[in-house]
Amino acid sequence: MINIRNLCCLLVLVVLFACNSGNVSGQNKSPKGGEPVETEKPNTDYKPAFKGQTRIGSVSTSTPYVVEKLAEGLERPWAVVPMPDGRLLITHIKGYMTIFSGENNSSKKIEGFPPVVARGQGGMLDVSLDPLFEQNRMIYWSYSEKYGNGNLTAVAKGKISTDETKIENPTVIFRATPELNSSLHFGSRIVFDKDGHMFVSTGERSNPEGRKQAQWLNSGLGKIFKITTDGKPAPGNPFINTADALPEIYCYGNRNVQSLDIHPETGDLWEAEFGPRGGDELNLIKPGKNYGWPVITYGLEYSGFKIGDGIQQKEGMEQPVYYWDPVLSPSGMAFYKGDEIPEWKNNLFIGGLSSMHIARLVIKDNKVVGEERLLSDKQDRFRDVAYLNGALYTVTDGGKLYRIRKK
Repeated sequence: MINIRNLCCLLVLVVLFACNSGNVSGQNKSPKGGEPVETEKPNTDYKPAFKGQTRIGSVSTSTPYVVEKLAEGLERPWAVVPMPDGRLLITHIKGYMTIFSGENNSSKKIEGFPPVVARGQGGMLDVSLDPLFEQNRMIYWSYSEKYGNGNLTAVAKGKISTDETKIENPTVIFRATPELNSSLHFGSRIVFDKDGHMFVSTGERSNPEGRKQAQWLNSGLGKIFKITTDGKPAPGNPFINTADALPEIYCYGNRNVQSLDIHPETGDLWEAEFGPRGGDELNLIKPGKNYGWPVITYGLEYSGFKIGDGIQQKEGMEQPVYYWDPVLSPSGMAFYKGDEIPEWKNNLFIGGLSSMHIARLVIKDNKVVGEERLLSDKQDRFRDVAYLNGALYTVTDGGKLYRIRKK
């Protein structure tokens, strides 16, 4: 006769072996998340388009790391960009840049830039180094420029002088027309791709006139552009042969994009943009695609009313990979490109303004599979995040510069 007890034990062993055998190699294992990091009530009862599109399970960094305050008292910094020699180039809203050296904690001021409209969300904004910076010392920056009867987002280039005190031959290469009278939503990140072309983001200027133009291909508002270092349309742009469309446009239907970076392995362009009251988005950017604003959104007007028809999905419009409600207020972001903290490799780190933390997102197969909040104890608005040699650098609206590195 079969011993029932032995049979049960045998069945348990078979089940355990079957459950464990598939993960022996440790491949393709998603982080095991806890409860979502967001515990506040959402602004809406809108439902996500797919599982994991919002409030994913939390993860926690196990590798010991340290947070170092390198500087404080910076005057309204907006962007921080590593230089080839390890120093940091920092933009300041009022219209100048500084070069910060961590060796002696010193700053050198660079002046001579075109005038900026330093009010509201405007001023000196992002900066990016030429891919051949070590040979030509050229930089590219975005700023809010007085233009015509209003203002707009402009991109200029120039050469840092040998003594690093001024910018030489500053030249505007691109303007996101039309100009409007607004001090909001300039967007304004700049990222180079592997071919030496620039992605440049803009906002839709927040007001009703600009908002609707995010859907217009003859307007530079609410877009991501791809241009050459001379400001011309990049070869192969999706609308380069479309009548009445701006040939510099790479994608459209964006609200206010202050976050751009390129995935270090896939080469894909990722962005994060501000929603209104709820509905901040993380998007995987593809050429020619419509990202929906203001037709579809997971947010509300600041008054609490629905936006447009109050819909979240529409054929021909892209869904965000991830969204936040309540908002993150995503400013600058960076992928972690090194191995020093192995669990962070290819993770995305996004500076949160009103949320006052840095969001760490674990991405697998173009989906967010884990979220963590860093530096929430600093009680500051994180304006930009950059990666260099295994460390993350961040500047805050409170004028502080931090470095996050392995302990």
